[in-house]
Amino acid sequence: MKGLTYTIKMKVWLHDGPAAWHFVTLPKKESDEIRELFGGMSRGWGSLPVRAKLGMTTWETSIFPDKESEAYILPLKEQIRKSEGVGVGSVVELVLEILI
Repeated sequence: MKGLTYTIKMKVWLHDGPAAWHFVTLPKKESDEIRELFGGMSRGWGSLPVRAKLGMTTWETSIFPDKESEAYILPLKEQIRKSEGVGVGSVVELVLEILI
């Protein structure tokens, strides 16, 4: 299953906690499939390693389960957002490759 890839559009949102991280929430359908196929192989905090591509920027990171949305979320670092010119409310197309 390693190398399973998803291309999905998501909206950037801001977590209002003290760190003010930016995230995207994966759609429920894809999250359910990822959980079914890879959930038993998760790491700390239920994370799964992924390779993400946004525009011309590719990086390795992790997705995390979110209890509220019952979906996975992906943090977007400041450097990535600045490189690609995205902010809160931007709709972005991401390519996610599961690395397990």
